[in-house]
Amino acid sequence: MFRQGDKIVHPMHGAGVVENIVEQKVNGVTREYYVLKLPVRSMVVMIPVDNCGEIGVRPVIDSEQADHVLEQLSGIEVEFDPNWNRRYRENMERLKSGDLLQVARVIKGLMQRDGERGLSTGERKMLHSAKEILISEIVLAQSVSYEDVEQRINTALV
Repeated sequence: MFRQGDKIVHPMHGAGVVENIVEQKVNGVTREYYVLKLPVRSMVVMIPVDNCGEIGVRPVIDSEQADHVLEQLSGIEVEFDPNWNRRYRENMERLKSGDLLQVARVIKGLMQRDGERGLSTGERKMLHSAKEILISEIVLAQSVSYEDVEQRINTALV
């Protein structure tokens, strides 16, 4: 169980800080929720404490692991299905995995595709979300600015 002040990651929303743990009644059922404050979008997400394991909520990586992810970016090999629907599903599974290297793979693949053929609206939105997920965790892991991490990612992927 996480505590107030812990830095945690929600696979689909990114990293944030547990601002509070509250008890709330939803659909007639009273449960405990983590109130997760996401610094990237100034968004608040409520995560049921009971479902954290199955959702894939985990602690933020440490600074060394963040450096490792950034070092691996340039060497990531991407090969995607030409079928838009299958490619979208594969990328969504990678995002849901919570693995930052898989998230980076989505970013690199979509950026390459954007340079070659352009992206659909759905894939453009996915690219934006994937970048926010990756950046938010590195920002919290290394206590650096959003802009600094974004610049480091863009440099590694070019």
